[in-house]
Amino acid sequence: MALTVDDFDFPLPPELIAQHPTPERSGSRLLHVRGRRLVDRKFAELPGLLRAGDLLVFNDTRVIKARLFGQKESGGLVEVMLERIVDATHAIAQIRASKAPKPGARLTLADAFAVRVTDRCGASGEFFALELVDRDNLWELAEQHGKLPLPPYIEHPPEAADETRYQTVYARAPGAVAAPTAGLHFDEALLDTLRTQGVGTAFLTLHVGAGTYQPVRVDRIAEHRMHSERFEIPPATAAAIAATRAAGGRVIAVGTTSLRALESAGNDDGTVGAGGAETDIFITPGYRFQVVDRLVTNFHLPKSTLLMLVSAFAGHEAIRGAYAHAVAERYRFFSYGDAMLLERSDAV
Repeated sequence: MALTVDDFDFPLPPELIAQHPTPERSGSRLLHVRGRRLVDRKFAELPGLLRAGDLLVFNDTRVIKARLFGQKESGGLVEVMLERIVDATHAIAQIRASKAPKPGARLTLADAFAVRVTDRCGASGEFFALELVDRDNLWELAEQHGKLPLPPYIEHPPEAADETRYQTVYARAPGAVAAPTAGLHFDEALLDTLRTQGVGTAFLTLHVGAGTYQPVRVDRIAEHRMHSERFEIPPATAAAIAATRAAGGRVIAVGTTSLRALESAGNDDGTVGAGGAETDIFITPGYRFQVVDRLVTNFHLPKSTLLMLVSAFAGHEAIRGAYAHAVAERYRFFSYGDAMLLERSDAV
């Protein structure tokens, strides 16, 4: 039977949606999911669940100040969410306005600079192509005049604490408009503990786009088309994965973004190719995983593509049971919420 979006729905009390992070990064809770076996833990206990020779793969993307406010030439207000800065003068964005701007329209943002709409793009025209007018550094302008793009379910405007806590401690490469939230639980002390016990760490870059919040607009999930995101896997990371695989260690993706990049670049022998590429991989139950053995991840939105991904990884019924348990035990959900450690269903 074909799966539908309703197969990935679950009841979530609104008060379980975390609005602020825990006081300490590693102070969140961790639900260990091994098929139907569920164990409630603290995130700081993660090192005890790993062994020497395992490899954690992190996404080192850095969130940019991608939300900009401005106006059209008519005076109408607009909100621009940068999906991707293509180069110093071009970007792809979502635009909220009373009436969508047409190609050729000029927008003044933050009373500081102007962009021109050059085209509509995306699978259903949900994005706009923008070109910077009379300026030459869109990265710098966004950093100076933009706002931190907290997710739509976080109800408060960005605060000073969010500038730090909505970034991972290892964030390096600017370009994301949403944080790789599984990594928010790691602090330097925890990373040091992991390295001391012989757990390896490696990094890749996938710039998370605003499309990550786009709902699935079809009933049958097989008809959904994912937005495309660019990733880069350094040669050192590809080599670390090959060495881990050869030595019998486990490859553990920190976050669904790391998993999507690794599986997109995966080979049949469990290794990955180095380099950069675009991925629109859509992982749903029935997918055969090639690279990732375990996954650290947060709790995801009902009916979302990320919930479909974790259901493919850990098993559909196992995830349904884990989420029901998390709701009953009052776990905190979404970006600032608690985490899970998932065992791959065919390895349990």
